[in-house]
Amino acid sequence: MTPSARLAASIDLLTAMEAAPRKPADAVANSFFRERRYIGGGDRRAVSGLVWEIMRAWRRLGWHLAQLGATPTPRLLAAACLVFQKVPPENIGAMFADGRFAAGALSLQERECLQQLATKSLNAEGMPRAVSLELPDWLVPELEKTFGNTLEQELVALSGSATLDLRVNKLRTTRAEAQKALAREGLHAELTPLSPWGLRLPGRLPVTSSAAFQDGRVEIQDEGSQLVAAILGVAPQMRVLDYCAGAGGKTLALAMMMENKGHIAACDVAEKRLDGAVRRLRRAGVHNVERHLLSVGDKWAKRRAGSFDRVLVDAPCSGTGTWRRNPDARLRTTQQDLDELLVKQAQILDRAAKLVKPGGRLVYATCSILNAENSDQVEAFLKRNAAFKLVPSDSTELPESLKNTSMFALTPFKNGTDGFFAAVLERSESNEAAVEA
Repeated sequence: MTPSARLAASIDLLTAMEAAPRKPADAVANSFFRERRYIGGGDRRAVSGLVWEIMRAWRRLGWHLAQLGATPTPRLLAAACLVFQKVPPENIGAMFADGRFAAGALSLQERECLQQLATKSLNAEGMPRAVSLELPDWLVPELEKTFGNTLEQELVALSGSATLDLRVNKLRTTRAEAQKALAREGLHAELTPLSPWGLRLPGRLPVTSSAAFQDGRVEIQDEGSQLVAAILGVAPQMRVLDYCAGAGGKTLALAMMMENKGHIAACDVAEKRLDGAVRRLRRAGVHNVERHLLSVGDKWAKRRAGSFDRVLVDAPCSGTGTWRRNPDARLRTTQQDLDELLVKQAQILDRAAKLVKPGGRLVYATCSILNAENSDQVEAFLKRNAAFKLVPSDSTELPESLKNTSMFALTPFKNGTDGFFAAVLERSESNEAAVEA
């Protein structure tokens, strides 16, 4: 594709995203590229790269355009982003060409607008704090409670590009061998500093087409997510429940830690997500997992009350810890969304607690960076459930910096991972302290 065609595709993708404001941007992008299979891999990366840069600066770009009395159309947002990237004006003008596969020439008004932007800085003085931080106004106080004086540093890290982390499947290979196999295909991965099973690649690379991925030697999984699985401290003889298993990313890591022995129940309320786990389990060579669809009136959980050694609640959350990968989610999440999630998380925790056997452990986890969804939720649960207490993890798979911890909160700024939270809660050996509903 020519630069003009790439720009036109970027504007078309932005337009598609604006037309589906409640749909995650990556889902819109996947559909967009599926319908345009003629766009090759390199062009896809260029198109999505520009769009993701625009989304990372969405409020600031819109603020600058509003100051000039201009409407922030996808065309102008793309052009403004190029201006602030210091692309020469003549190059921008050439990219906005006429023709079948081009975005069309800039109008006189658009050119005048861009000329004025060229004299400005993206992070301008007088810009409201929520705008400069690329946040909805309501979310600033929530994040100030969580991070205090380090808020700006945390958000800068959350605005950066994410690495591509892989988990080596020890059921099929070793980390060293997987690293060599990837290198033979031109994918030069480094060891992750925290996870004992992790490999890290810089940015988006075609891992899924590699032999190491296709034969189940590696799985795509952020290092923080790997550490959530590690903190459970599972062993081969255990009965383990992944209560919100989704497509099975952490289920796979647990099965590996258990050496394909014992028993794992992977549950979810979405059949489509559970079905997505089937191929991943087969590719990884995992056969100690039972899948179960949770539904209203289902007796499955009641019959298994108090029977699991370990229960993982990877709760539905705001996803604020994944903003490096999903920058659009910063502005899509509302206060109402958070309020509803807090109620749902508490309900899920209380239901899952009934499934933990006396002396067993419950791990509550999110990919959120908000205290309201993390430590505050754990504190409220402990007040409702006298049978549980926070305890240090007994996992031998955690790095030295996290060993014996009862709770961790990872962030890109502090740890180089996505934002993840996990807490280890143990149920009393005695049945005298009842687990409340």
